[in-house]
Amino acid sequence: MGMKIKICGMKQIPNIRAVAELLPDYLGFIFYPSSPRFVGELPPTALAALPATIEKVGVFVNETIAQMQQIVMNYQFRTLQLHGDESPATCQYLRQQGYQVIKAFHIDSAESIQQIANYQNAIDFALLDTKGKNLGGNGIAFDWKLLEIYTFDLPFFLSGGIGLAHIKQIKELNHPKLVAIDINSQFELSAGLKDVEKLSMLLKSIR
Repeated sequence: MGMKIKICGMKQIPNIRAVAELLPDYLGFIFYPSSPRFVGELPPTALAALPATIEKVGVFVNETIAQMQQIVMNYQFRTLQLHGDESPATCQYLRQQGYQVIKAFHIDSAESIQQIANYQNAIDFALLDTKGKNLGGNGIAFDWKLLEIYTFDLPFFLSGGIGLAHIKQIKELNHPKLVAIDINSQFELSAGLKDVEKLSMLLKSIR
């Protein structure tokens, strides 16, 4: 099984459809009102028509469980990505409700990797993102040498400023728990509008 690809942060319907035609493994939709990629106005029907092979992911930041469940029901999400300070207990609860849970961690040191230990039994995947001024979409990679100390049994997504220039490096990582890459800002024409041509190049190179 090859590396999976998650594309996050589209908000315009024609662009969402064009990206979906590339058949990535995951598409992430951001329901954080402060994000320039916020999709709160997107009609649920826009996502209902996407290919069934694409796992649609609702991305939330410190949202109430009730609000998340309402959005998940409206858009028929099965997978949630939590990008804030959500506790292991919140993650565990959502899993018990039948959702697949991805938890983002902002990485800048060995200590920030070690905090994942508290979530090992509460989530399905960790998502390792760069610690920056924004909660995501900072456009810069963290020091991937830190992955050497990732010894958990938990599979993870690699995120943070990944672009076409990183493909060779990603292929050489060979980390047993790396299952997917998560891409966003390096493949944008503007916030929330993805460059389909560049994404096509990425998918062909990785696959």
